[in-house]
Amino acid sequence: MSLPGVEKEGKYIYRIKKKDNMRVDALILADYETIDEDAIQQIRNVATLPGIVKAAYAMPDIHWGYGFPIGGVAAFDVKDGVISPGGVGFDINCGVRMLVVEESSEIVQKNIETLIKRIYETVPVGVGERSELRFSKNDFKKVVERGAKKIIEMGYGIQEDLDRIEDGGIIEYCDFSDVSEEAYERGKDELGTLGAGNHFIEIQQVKEVYDEEIASVFGIKKGDITILIHTGSRGFGHQIATDYIKILRDNLKEHNKDIPDKQLINAPFQSKWGQAYYSAMNCAANYAFANRQIITHLIRKVFKSVVGLDVKLVYDVTHNIAKVEEYEIEGQKRRVVVHRKGATRAFGPENRALPEIFRKTGQPVIIPGSMGTASYVLVGTKKAEEMTFGSTAHGAGRALGRREATRELTATHVLKELETKGITLMAKSKKGIVEEAPEAYKDVDKVIQIVDELGISKKVAKCIPLGVVKG
Repeated sequence: MSLPGVEKEGKYIYRIKKKDNMRVDALILADYETIDEDAIQQIRNVATLPGIVKAAYAMPDIHWGYGFPIGGVAAFDVKDGVISPGGVGFDINCGVRMLVVEESSEIVQKNIETLIKRIYETVPVGVGERSELRFSKNDFKKVVERGAKKIIEMGYGIQEDLDRIEDGGIIEYCDFSDVSEEAYERGKDELGTLGAGNHFIEIQQVKEVYDEEIASVFGIKKGDITILIHTGSRGFGHQIATDYIKILRDNLKEHNKDIPDKQLINAPFQSKWGQAYYSAMNCAANYAFANRQIITHLIRKVFKSVVGLDVKLVYDVTHNIAKVEEYEIEGQKRRVVVHRKGATRAFGPENRALPEIFRKTGQPVIIPGSMGTASYVLVGTKKAEEMTFGSTAHGAGRALGRREATRELTATHVLKELETKGITLMAKSKKGIVEEAPEAYKDVDKVIQIVDELGISKKVAKCIPLGVVKG
């Protein structure tokens, strides 16, 4: 494979030097053989946007996305830069939450089929599924403006959970008046639902621990049963992205006339429309925090009723978001809008944004594989803050598109492979099983090797799947 203009700078580091209308270089942190050519052009395009600082970055799980590649990271000056819905994504705050089951793992393994079945019956999964929970419009407004904090006050969790959620489970800068009625209608009945696509609930076991001291602070040890929840802001976030892409196209034609790809539509961050999108995006992010919190509450109830065990929150990380953060750039402290499109925040030790419990270790980082492959717990680093605006990979990254997967694989094949590995699966559709097959994704072990060797996050533990619920 030949990628014109892509120069090797070091192990797993490739640079595209700025040329033509690029304002900065682009850096690709990946294994050369797995780099997606279409995604390379997208990261070049990102480097052309106004106010971008330092470089446009691609993580090891890079693949084609809407506007920005998935696995794309870029920071824009708060005064002169932009905010772009394509740099956030349609599933705003699509994130991963890890739970750990306290006490015995043996009873969980003996009851894995019952637990998976009960979770599948308790948490609505699949496209368009509705929750049995009903919130008044006023309560819904409070939830999307106060996130997990509000939903815990309503009885769906415990106060201690908030220290183990990125941003404490609430992003303050948001106003429900910036959200359309259509977004409200799509989101009002979906709080507490999993969705479809690559979203999942997975029961796992900690197979390896690489740093026992940090793992202990995170609350996990070898042999523990963990649970991953991967979902986001559902139709609510999707509609907000859709709304603002149209709003920016209708109102900022002159500003966007020279963008190389119409999917990179954007607004000056300090403009009326930039601030309105930022506010609405944060409403969707708070919705996603609340959504994962409700699902946590439901899973806790299942584990208590089936095996009599308590479930504790380890951490909840955010993907698909833009955040205002401060970094030293060319010897000066600058506030920037960091877009993480399919990337995970990875702050290192002593970062003031972290709660006290993680101040000495750095932030927990959770990088899932695909059903049938391992997932990893890592820790953020100072190197990430210096090199990638405190960012690392968010998953394995797709190797096959969904259509390709359905052409090349069958549900029977995938189910047989999972059965061979002793993994229990419950899914809403055979099509979904094929689209999310392990073969459709890159090698997660390689992704982890890259981020670990680069030092933008460091391995703490490896978990293997026991049972999976898919939309």
